[in-house]
Amino acid sequence: MYETTTIEPTRVKVALGYTVNMGNFASLRVDISVEDSARAGESAPQLTERVYAFTEKKLIEKVTAIREQMESPGA
Repeated sequence: MYETTTIEPTRVKVALGYTVNMGNFASLRVDISVEDSARAGESAPQLTERVYAFTEKKLIEKVTAIREQMESPGA
């Protein structure tokens, strides 16, 4: 009798966060978490770098949008 083994793809999860000081003793926390599997031929370090770069880019976009909204008239 033969046993079959299923090999799961390598996965990595990156979670980053940033706290925005809104003034007057108030703050807003932005957290972004992304999990993904390795692509064909992608090593674990490459996967980690890819997911980290994507997560960091999205966090910067969200924090920038919040700061712009805070600085706009009527905010």
